[in-house]
Amino acid sequence: MEEKAEEAVAGTAVAGSAPEVEADSERAAPEAPPSEEPRKEPKKKWYVVHAQSGMENKVQANLEKRIKTLGVSDRVFRILIPTEVVAEMRDGKRKISRRKIFPGYVLVEMLEGDEEAWYVIRNTPGVTNFVGANGRPQALTESEVNLLLQQSGLKGETEKPKVKPKLEIEVGESVRITDGPFRDFVGKVEETNPDRGKVKVMVTIFGRTAPVELDFMQIAKL
Repeated sequence: MEEKAEEAVAGTAVAGSAPEVEADSERAAPEAPPSEEPRKEPKKKWYVVHAQSGMENKVQANLEKRIKTLGVSDRVFRILIPTEVVAEMRDGKRKISRRKIFPGYVLVEMLEGDEEAWYVIRNTPGVTNFVGANGRPQALTESEVNLLLQQSGLKGETEKPKVKPKLEIEVGESVRITDGPFRDFVGKVEETNPDRGKVKVMVTIFGRTAPVELDFMQIAKL
């Protein structure tokens, strides 16, 4: 009788422990911590710095030297003074030269948001400040950069810069025609079209005034 009682007690204990096992199996597993997003690498961007008047070339040289000396060439990459090729007549001869597109400004290619690189640029002799809002550098858009590189002849390895005529002249000024059938005629400028490189000059022919369209390279200021 005692053996049967012990078996009954043991059976009751086993039966009573079953719900606890089921509860443990139903307990939710701990959630895994959220995975961190991969850190984004900073991008190369072009910025504009204001240089002291007439010191663009000196500022470019200072920047290139300072970048190398301070070891930030892995964060500041290219320094560019936007220029374009222009042609003008001097002493009756066609001369080709480069003209600054934006005098007083220098372009800097560097990593976006790099405070140390900004500090190096901003404290370079001849640099006034970055161009931007509230003293913060403002990166150029891709379209702005492409336009400047195209004008400077630096967009594409096989592209050549376009030669633009250079003529600082106003409507109403007198000019002398240097080439073509009206060579040595003197007339007054009536209209200019820099985009086409054309100018309309009023000349007197057989006692009558008539407009003549000429290329900028065909006239010279008196």
